[in-house]
Amino acid sequence: MRVQDSTRAVLGIALAIVVLIGAALWLGREGDGSGRTVVRLRIWDQSFVSAYRASLDEFERANPDIEVRITLVPWASYARKLRLDVAGGIADDLFWTSLYEDYADSGHLVDIGQTLGSDAAAAWDPFAVAQFTRNGTLWAVPQFVDGGSAVFYNRELLERAGVDPAELAGMSWSPDEGTDTLRPMLRRLREVAPWPYNAAKDFQSLQLPYMGSAGAVLQRDGRFAFANPQGDMAFSYLVRLIADGLSPSAADTNNSGDFAKSAFLQGKMALFQSGSFNLATISQNAGFRWGLALIPRGPKGRISANNSIAVAGNTASPHPEATKRVLAWLGSAAGNRHLGLDGATIPAVISEQQVYRDYWARHGVDVTPFFDVLRDGQISAGGGPGFPSALEAMDPILAEIFLGRLPVDTGLIRAQDAANNALDQR
Repeated sequence: MRVQDSTRAVLGIALAIVVLIGAALWLGREGDGSGRTVVRLRIWDQSFVSAYRASLDEFERANPDIEVRITLVPWASYARKLRLDVAGGIADDLFWTSLYEDYADSGHLVDIGQTLGSDAAAAWDPFAVAQFTRNGTLWAVPQFVDGGSAVFYNRELLERAGVDPAELAGMSWSPDEGTDTLRPMLRRLREVAPWPYNAAKDFQSLQLPYMGSAGAVLQRDGRFAFANPQGDMAFSYLVRLIADGLSPSAADTNNSGDFAKSAFLQGKMALFQSGSFNLATISQNAGFRWGLALIPRGPKGRISANNSIAVAGNTASPHPEATKRVLAWLGSAAGNRHLGLDGATIPAVISEQQVYRDYWARHGVDVTPFFDVLRDGQISAGGGPGFPSALEAMDPILAEIFLGRLPVDTGLIRAQDAANNALDQR
């Protein structure tokens, strides 16, 4: 029986589709056809791709049977997509995390001590290790730390105001005007800049340092506990700076985390309190002479947060042994040092943090304020099951406080209650 040309064509297309599907499945399992196992690493920041690629290329040369691919998911959708993918069993073998507790408690994360050995953590920043340890178990491999907050200053504006940068080291804040030196400094700087400072609803760089410097804590025994006289003191000081025109309006900063940074880069802000994560951007884009200083001292000293990011191993990975080898590499000195070579961030491996310092020293930047501020102590950035939902619940209430629409004491109680209710409902 003769097969018609049209039928032959249809059969040919069908066969080609079957071959392509089979090839795609095989390639997805083995990589590029060379028999290598593909391990996927998910991150949220494009600026880290080149550093990770350099590190992973070195790993692949020593481990030719493994190929590591980087998956980039933008920060805006990262948390939601990761949550859905983990629940669906399709998350990458390895992924960045900062709020990991829900994944650890649900059995989705690799136990780092069991996987890499109990001695592995000795190489890593102890604050980062503590952040990712829950109930005595370490759940992720630290990658980089932010260090503490510091004050970026516009040297040219300071000169115009007759302020010596050395004076910044003595800045202190207090509700007692007799001992407060920050507000008088900002009044001097208001003569030369639209905004002397960046008091704002900035969780890591401002809220936590002011709370810590006032003697407050964010959480106690897993519950939010900042609605007290110390918390009132910290938030009242920040809100008053805004009300007195010494910082931008909360209408500008509440919904734009980059407003203050942009104002500083445009030469419109004299002092910009932030973290090491903005150092490279300011270095590349500031069209004026600038420097770094310690944050103002509070009633309890200079207290800052020191957040870190880690890589977690997915227990649902189809390649546990290959994933383990990549995880070990990312936590090693040789693998981790690439993150600090171009000054992008502070490596979590203690021995490699000097790489970061050396890079900025070659560029004439003294980064010691990011490290020295931690000597007085640190305030925990919080965590625990349901923590992201709790932050989301209290954020709009804090926004109203900074806008001046809610009294600080009343607002903090409402924010604290909203956060704890979110924990109870998880």
